[in-house]
Amino acid sequence: MQMYIDGRWCDAADGETLAVINPATEEMLDTVPNATIADIELAVASSKRAFAGWRKLPARERCDHLKQMSQKLEASREEFEQLLTHEQGKALAEHREELDICLNTIDYYAQLIRNGIGKVIPPDNETAFNFVMREPYGPTACIIPFNYPLLLLFWKIAPALAAGNTVIVKPSEKTPLATLKLAEQVLAHFPPGVINIVTGCGNKIGDALTTHPDVPTIAFTGSTAVGQHIIRATAHQVKNLHLELGGKDAAVIAEDMDPALAARAIATSSMWNAGQICTSTERVFVAESIYPRFLEELTAVVSALRLGDGLDPDTDIGPMCDASGFAKVERHIADARAKGARILSGGQRSARHARGYFFEPTIIADARPDMLCMQEETFGPTVAVAPYQTIEQAIELVNGTAYGLGAVFMGHNPQQIRQFFLDVKAGTVWINDPLPDNVAGPFGGMKHSGSHSRELGEEGLFSFMETKHVHWDFDPAARAVNWFDKP
Repeated sequence: MQMYIDGRWCDAADGETLAVINPATEEMLDTVPNATIADIELAVASSKRAFAGWRKLPARERCDHLKQMSQKLEASREEFEQLLTHEQGKALAEHREELDICLNTIDYYAQLIRNGIGKVIPPDNETAFNFVMREPYGPTACIIPFNYPLLLLFWKIAPALAAGNTVIVKPSEKTPLATLKLAEQVLAHFPPGVINIVTGCGNKIGDALTTHPDVPTIAFTGSTAVGQHIIRATAHQVKNLHLELGGKDAAVIAEDMDPALAARAIATSSMWNAGQICTSTERVFVAESIYPRFLEELTAVVSALRLGDGLDPDTDIGPMCDASGFAKVERHIADARAKGARILSGGQRSARHARGYFFEPTIIADARPDMLCMQEETFGPTVAVAPYQTIEQAIELVNGTAYGLGAVFMGHNPQQIRQFFLDVKAGTVWINDPLPDNVAGPFGGMKHSGSHSRELGEEGLFSFMETKHVHWDFDPAARAVNWFDKP
């Protein structure tokens, strides 16, 4: 497939390409251009030209464009679900849910932009009128990871476009095909340059896009290390940074919680998408009194999960996306074993699959804070479990990493629940239901898990708009008495 710049399909300036691999078979699906700095320049210039007209388009017309986008995606959703499974790997049912959330996100922002965005404030004098308005920043770089190629795309471009920005999308080099297919089937009704899609890998083109002086906003989802690099590289430019970074989410299981029910919830929140979610439950702290029973229940659920090709309707967990993520999981498990942890299920490459990045769902019991699996983001089908004695100790353990994206509490004591959501440093706290998305609820992290901006909700729209105060005096002569008298 080719890139999509200024409403046209094109190759990279030097003709180089990248292979896109099916993680279930390790076979090549297609090739895409490996963009050059010259291609980035073309995309940014196109985005800048289109912004002049797009920003002035009435909100009603931008809303209509988003509605058309939703309708076209709905009409082609089965094709996108299949393509996503081929290039990303997770089970087809998970991609169906991903498409549902995409459609909900587009529809939400299409409606939200029709509401008044701004306010009138009381003036300081009788002849003035004061109001606050919000306006778009301009061309916006949207850098998307491999784990949710379309969901995290629409979390960015739906509010950005609704607000009046234009976008330059850079999908992950591992999963670019569904994004390019959007330009072919879903986005063609947008004016040329409003949406540009560039593909490729390497720091050179990433830096060319994020540090470009005509790109005032960067919306990035990915690792904390790359997010920190973007902050350093753009510090002198004072850009609007919208960064959703890594996580090491924890769950606390209280002693009044049914261990069997909690085990099902944690198995889902830790193993969904083979654990390749920034909000995956990677650490679990269980009340000491129910710790043995919880481990029994969790082992039973996880051991029964069916590992296979995402296109197989019987599959619960598909392959991991690539070899580098696979190697990190192996390293974390080896470290935990060496430091005394017990592996209750999994712990190795699937022996049933001769090809593909299939890793057995793994439970690491008796985990300690000094283990890699308790400090670094694992991003694979593993969950580390440890006991706790008091709610205060559990909260201290939850807060014991550099991350603060999400946290889960499962229990019924209202005092403990209140103490948990007040004292835990996390951008989202789930009580008794891990990981649900609400497009009207803001999403983002604290500490090293992200910048102060948020995705979703009204906050997600305002992240792509800057505030302007207008003071309008109808009678300047009345104010002249306070001005310097000029001859």
